[in-house]
Amino acid sequence: MRSFPYRWIITLRYVALLLIVPAGANAQTCTVSMPAMAFGTNINVLPGTAIDTTTTLTVTCSAGTGQGQRVCISIGAGSANDATSRQMTGPGGSLAHYDFYSDSGRSILWGSWQTGYDTAGVQLDVVKNSTTNVTVYGRFLAGQQTLLPGSYSATFSANPQIQYGNRGSTACPTGGATASTSTSATATLTNNCSVSATNINFGSIGYLVANNDAQGTVTIKCSSTLPYTVSLDGGASGATNPTQRKMSFSGSDVTYGIYRDAARSLPWGSSTGTNTASGTGSGASQSFTTYGRIAPQTTPRPGAYTDSIIATVIY
Repeated sequence: MRSFPYRWIITLRYVALLLIVPAGANAQTCTVSMPAMAFGTNINVLPGTAIDTTTTLTVTCSAGTGQGQRVCISIGAGSANDATSRQMTGPGGSLAHYDFYSDSGRSILWGSWQTGYDTAGVQLDVVKNSTTNVTVYGRFLAGQQTLLPGSYSATFSANPQIQYGNRGSTACPTGGATASTSTSATATLTNNCSVSATNINFGSIGYLVANNDAQGTVTIKCSSTLPYTVSLDGGASGATNPTQRKMSFSGSDVTYGIYRDAARSLPWGSSTGTNTASGTGSGASQSFTTYGRIAPQTTPRPGAYTDSIIATVIY
């Protein structure tokens, strides 16, 4: 009898598992947003001073490595600019000058690495999976009194723009990813006027036996192209006849008049269209001479005679 040995063949298979990570799973993603830089809806440019405001730029990043992201924020020129500033366009093609800054003192311009405008943007380092707010400082530049009233605006298409990557030692501009948003800048200039005056001083007079003349000025500053009228009231006595105003001292009066012309033939009062002065604003100061006259009359007691006149500009 023959026997046939049965041999068990035992094998061991090693199975290697390869973990495949989808490309980009550890890559960071950042977005940027920025509301309009709104300088206001009731801007008076006549004082010639700068007008400051701010807006908030927001960067939101997710994923990436533990050291966070380096974000390079560029803001370009916008829809209009010249060699000195960004510009907003207004009525009749008028251009208002403004700019963006990275500091509250408005001394460091916020520019763009993307386009080279104002040389450079702002470098921002953020932590992983974070939202970071950055203040953008705006200034409507001083010295723009002659601008036409109305609405002004500028647009920023695909700006601000960010370039970003995992944070390292390389300064901006750096990183291989980009994102952008769109924003705007706005301002509304309103019609305004201001008025000031210098006194009419007749000096020291003996007897009132002849005409005594003196003059002063009324200075008006009104918005460009704005029509206006200037009236002078009747003084403390409430005179309805501009030639019969009264200066007073201790119960005594001296009658005098104020006129719009050197010949003292056109009285200056408060009846619009009859005895008032008028003009059209330019944004610059416009001066009117006030011609005063004390006509011959009975000389009252000696003293310092005065009156107070209110000048009103109507627009």
